[in-house]
Amino acid sequence: MSTQHTPAPSAPEHKSGVGRPGGPGTESTRLIALAEDYSAHNYHPLPIVVAEAHGAWMTDVEGRRYLDMLAGYSALNFGHGNARLIDAAKRQLDRVTLTSRAFHNDRFAPFCEQLAELAGMEMVLVMNTGAEAVETAVKTARKWGYEVKGVPDGRARIIVAAGNFHGRTTTIVSFSTDEEARRHFGPYTPGFDVVPYGDAAALRAAITDDTVAVLLEPIQGEAGVLVPPPGYLAEVRRVTAERDVLFIADEIQSGLGRTGRTFACEHEGVVPDMYILGKALGGGILPISAVVSSRAVLGVFAPGEHGSTFGGNPLACAVGLEVLEILRSGEFQQRSADLGDHLHRELATLVGHSVTAVRGRGLWAGVDVDPAHGTARAVSQALLDRGVLVKDTHGQTIRIAPPLVISKDDLEWSLDQLRAVLA
Repeated sequence: MSTQHTPAPSAPEHKSGVGRPGGPGTESTRLIALAEDYSAHNYHPLPIVVAEAHGAWMTDVEGRRYLDMLAGYSALNFGHGNARLIDAAKRQLDRVTLTSRAFHNDRFAPFCEQLAELAGMEMVLVMNTGAEAVETAVKTARKWGYEVKGVPDGRARIIVAAGNFHGRTTTIVSFSTDEEARRHFGPYTPGFDVVPYGDAAALRAAITDDTVAVLLEPIQGEAGVLVPPPGYLAEVRRVTAERDVLFIADEIQSGLGRTGRTFACEHEGVVPDMYILGKALGGGILPISAVVSSRAVLGVFAPGEHGSTFGGNPLACAVGLEVLEILRSGEFQQRSADLGDHLHRELATLVGHSVTAVRGRGLWAGVDVDPAHGTARAVSQALLDRGVLVKDTHGQTIRIAPPLVISKDDLEWSLDQLRAVLA
């Protein structure tokens, strides 16, 4: 089956009239003010109000167009309005959208089977959001530790990495090292040990007889697209296998084509004990997440011990099945690899010219802005005014992660805008 998608307009068509040098328009200003009045201020979005999106391009309420270089933090790997995914959702909408897991539905079993096969695993536990999947992985690891490994009840510990981002539930922020994410949300959930990211010796030293799992992002996204040292993931795999500890790879952002492979772990030839997946699994249409592992691990659950009303709903599974069909062709993984090589070659030329460092893999990059040039937020705003959408993190880093459908011309046009802003 082909992987046709809704084509994005080419860059030349958009080079004039994109962005908004004059600032937000009247309707954008009104809607932003309304959001400020009626929504909790748990985000600090850039001042743009999107009304439509197709391929790699977004259009605001005033009709101005912007190149999306964030892709919903990898949720939109296959582009906005992907025709195959939209059609899958429409077909399912006319059939059945929700049954709850009180009953079977005809999309659930095929989705689980095909996702397990794609990941080279045996079982799937389906949830909705990425944070739910991480919580599921934590529960799974603890239960496995008590019932299979034999850790005394209540003593299970999980090793995590400094700089991690796995979600924002109370348990997850308990092992965050980002004070902004943690502050005033205690008391915190115990049972976690934090080690430096990329330091295999520190990880090895932290393992005890009570350690049940190591939970890591193969590439840390929120931290600034941090790629660990070569051989790190392979050493984590070796150490965890030696010590009878589960290696859990959070591939919610890095997985499903983003780095040029189906999973970022593949860059080191590593297969973890468990994948945590989300974001792109729902094609940017609706949330679906999953924990994917072996029967020996996910087989610890009995009916009633974990679940979700919407988890595995037929509408999400129908879209997820089409996502898996797209991934099986390898087209988008190859696009990410090829365009990612170009992206990183061009970004590397900026180092020393208002940029202090560039990191990433595939169509995913973190660009550290020299503080002398300003903040990453200021650079993001300047790019917004030129019609390019990126997002800042941790003060000086901008993240670049366009939909994998982006054309090379559009990618190059966005780099031209970045060069101009940093000049």
